[in-house]
Amino acid sequence: MDWWQAVILGIVEGLTEYLPVSSTGHLILTAWLMGLGSDAAKWEAAFSFNIVIQIGAIAAVLGLYRVRIMQMLRGIVGKDELGKRLAINLIVAFLPAAALGPLLKGHIHAYLNGPWPVVGALFVGAWLMLVCGNRNSPGKRDIHHITWRIALLIGFGQCVAMWPGTSRSMMTIVTAMLLGIGAKDSAEFSFLLGLITLTAATSYEMLTEGHTIFTQFGIMPIVIGIFTATICAAVAVKWFVNFLTKYGLAPFGWYRLVLACVVGALLLLNVFTVPAAL
Repeated sequence: MDWWQAVILGIVEGLTEYLPVSSTGHLILTAWLMGLGSDAAKWEAAFSFNIVIQIGAIAAVLGLYRVRIMQMLRGIVGKDELGKRLAINLIVAFLPAAALGPLLKGHIHAYLNGPWPVVGALFVGAWLMLVCGNRNSPGKRDIHHITWRIALLIGFGQCVAMWPGTSRSMMTIVTAMLLGIGAKDSAEFSFLLGLITLTAATSYEMLTEGHTIFTQFGIMPIVIGIFTATICAAVAVKWFVNFLTKYGLAPFGWYRLVLACVVGALLLLNVFTVPAAL
């Protein structure tokens, strides 16, 4: 992998990780456009590379929400009741993915990690956001009034995003908004939950597939990708919160619908092809 390919993948990861447009779908398409799908080994390594550079997205949220994170740390040691409640709810929301992720990883990789399943996920997510995309009202609850039951339901919503192309951000935000949480607080809860989920997924991928990435690409592309993703994720998160509170999710639904049509057309015309081993 050349340095410029790592930069582009870092930009795509950073800009799309927390937006409800599916970072996985965009990264798969971007990797293919740059020729990383020329053989099965390189394609598999590129898929793992895209997961590992999520470290950049994690770092961005750690920086932007450091005050909230410190509040949760104070809560853990018994000095902030609201921070303690939020920390517990995030752990509860993470539990479904922690339980189902390792069990379903092989099946997802075998049956859903291809271009057509990604197109299907883009379509399904698009219509879901168009149905509830204008629900940008303040909501009945803020982030400190989420119950553990609501947190658990958000966690199950996150599990749907194991289907590549669905978007973890979309599923958690939509689920939270449907449960009466305001748009801004839904996004914040999604970002904070992403810290746990992405850290777990990245760590798992490094442990299981790290040697493959290093063999195929070396260390420098990973460093470049993480650095680029950090900067772009910070910009994307700040922009997204403002945009979401003003316009809701519907614009992202229309974008996903157009993207799904374009990628579907490329597949039907045999323009977009990936190694059979995928």
